[in-house]
Amino acid sequence: MGLFTKDIKTMDDLFVHQLQDIYYAEKQLVKALPKMADKATDPMLKQGFMTHLEETRGHVKRLEQVFEMHGAKAKAVDCPAIDGIIEEAEETAGEVEDKTVLDAALINAAQAAEHYEIVRYGSLVAWAKRLGRNECAAVLQKTLDEEKATDKKLTTLAEGSINIRAAG
Repeated sequence: MGLFTKDIKTMDDLFVHQLQDIYYAEKQLVKALPKMADKATDPMLKQGFMTHLEETRGHVKRLEQVFEMHGAKAKAVDCPAIDGIIEEAEETAGEVEDKTVLDAALINAAQAAEHYEIVRYGSLVAWAKRLGRNECAAVLQKTLDEEKATDKKLTTLAEGSINIRAAG
């Protein structure tokens, strides 16, 4: 089902489709985060990726809960956006020899994923409220808050030490 196909006729259809999209994205990130942690050299960045891996596993479970609450089957649809973000991160990481620069590149890649998720969860929260599914909105809001917090932690880490070392 493409975003602009005849399959999406109602706001409810759009809501379910975007749930399926972010469900796929979260599952892909569960696979990608350990690889990012392995490549990271900064101990705080490595730990941050592992902490966010556990949060991301929780996001998958929350999405399954939202599917159930909404009366829809938990199902993933391909998300070319997250696939592209992950692919770009892998390509860039493979090209960087200086490990301090690699850490900066990994943060950039992680933030690209976080920003994608923030956009998706923000829309899902708004749409759930519009559809009168406040219980779904509350569950999705928890994940949105965690994604925003992770983005802030990455910014703090980048600006506090990693970008400084990479530029030096």
